[in-house]
This record gives sequence, C-alpha cells and structure tokens, in this order.
Amino acid sequence: MSVKEKKRGRPSGTSGQLSADKIIVAAKSLMKDDAKIPSIRKLAGSLDVDAMAIYHYFANKNALLEAVTVSLIEAIYEPKGSEAWQTELTTLCNSYLSLLQAHPGLLQTFLGMTSTGPANVFVDRFYMAIAALNLTPEQVKDALDLLVDYLHGFALSLECSGAASGLTIVHAEGPLRFYIYALEKQSV
Repeated sequence: MSVKEKKRGRPSGTSGQLSADKIIVAAKSLMKDDAKIPSIRKLAGSLDVDAMAIYHYFANKNALLEAVTVSLIEAIYEPKGSEAWQTELTTLCNSYLSLLQAHPGLLQTFLGMTSTGPANVFVDRFYMAIAALNLTPEQVKDALDLLVDYLHGFALSLECSGAASGLTIVHAEGPLRFYIYALEKQSV
C-alpha cells in the first residue's frame, strides 16, 4: 500500500497565482460593493485563499488599506500643464469628487487613516494645477486647506443626502469658480 505524500510549502506557480495587484483589485471591488473596507477574511474568501495568504503580500491591514486607497486615488485627474490652470484645477476637483461619490465610505476611510499616502497624491496634483500662480507658501497652504475642507464637506453632503436632495457634482461648479477667482486675486 502506498501513501500519497503531502506536498509542503507554497504551491508551484500557476497563471492564476495570487499577487498584490490581484488582492488590491479584489479589495477595491468589495469596497465599491459594500461601501467599506472589506475584512481580511472576506477579501481572502473572494479570492479563494486563506486569510494568511494576504499577509504574505501586505504586512498588516493598514498596509493593505494604504495600497488600496493609493490605487484608488491615483485614478484622479493628473494635471498635464497643457490647459489653463483654472481648467486643470476644476478637472482635478471634479475627478476627486467623482471618486468619492463612486466609493461610498472612502472619505471616512481617508479621514481615519494615519498614513498620508493617499493625501499626498491629491496634494501633489494640486501643486501641479496651481504651479502657474505666484502664491506665497503660506497662501498655497491656506488655499489647499480651504479647498480640501470644501471638497470633503461637499462629498459628505453628496453621500448623506445627494440623490434625495438633488445634489450633484455640478452643484460644486459655482463655489469652485468663486474659489478660483479668489486665487487669481491673491496671485501676485
């Protein structure tokens, strides 16, 4: 009688092999469906792997969370410098609001994170958009703080009562025009 030996270690490579990218794609899909960051167990179940397999690619849930949120925010508009700065900034803001609207719960996730990776993506693109302006470092910081607070407040309003109240991203255009006008006046 022969005994079938159990193969130990990792399975040999296959075309369906798990990867960090596959984990991120699955997490983004679950996040969009459930409007929250999925648990490691739920994510592992959707990938048909053991939960510990996720930790082979990400040291902990926070590392996975940062990778997922950075992956999401990298999809927002990146200013090219080929358009007027006003257009670049408006397009950046609209794409950010669209991202937050498409992923309910993402704003709360951003705000609850201790890492700054996702925020840095937006900040860098903001700097690209306003590069043509002649603002002091203090004015740039104030402009960024004001814009981010406005966008987050607007996104929260969209998430809480947008459809019921008729609020859409289009309603942000007037305040953004006013903000852009104020930036123009501050540019020396």
